[in-house]
Amino acid sequence: MENESLANFNSFIDEPIFLLPEDRLMLEAELFGTTIQSPNTADEQQQIEHHQGIEATTSVSSPTDFVPEPLIVQGHFTKGILILHEETELNAEVMDMLVKMLNACGHSMNEVGMLSSYNIQNSSMEDFQGLNAHVVLKFGRIKHPINHLPFAAYDVHTEGETEYLFADALSTIAEDKLLKRKLWTALQLLFNLSIGTK
Repeated sequence: MENESLANFNSFIDEPIFLLPEDRLMLEAELFGTTIQSPNTADEQQQIEHHQGIEATTSVSSPTDFVPEPLIVQGHFTKGILILHEETELNAEVMDMLVKMLNACGHSMNEVGMLSSYNIQNSSMEDFQGLNAHVVLKFGRIKHPINHLPFAAYDVHTEGETEYLFADALSTIAEDKLLKRKLWTALQLLFNLSIGTK
């Protein structure tokens, strides 16, 4: 009789079967290896049911429960100028070139924020827009949805209140005089500097 299925019992029992709270607790204790004392009062029963309801809702996690870490921008970012770069870290030569170009545009490194592709790769476009950057300089390929915006390299694009300038990777620009000149021309347009002929 122990091996009979519930479907076989259906032919013998016409009435619904109800499980008493004490029996339910005993079955849960057997299934999950917990020791739950039988409730003596209705209040204790409600507390147990409430506790079980909380466990059921908190133990089941969905992919939408994942909360990404906030983007941490390197630098003071006081003027809302954000530099996104492909490289994990920038070497001294590349940093020197970047500092000189920004200084020539009337900005210092204290005014900008920097994010590498590695630091931004797991964030969404909403996370990125939450930074409220006014100027975005993207160098190289970034593992982020911003990489798919249809902007031509070395052209200034405005979207909403943000201006964008996409270019090659900083390490590539540092090694190529023509790309340096191209970037310098684009930066002058971006920052409204008069372009002189040299």
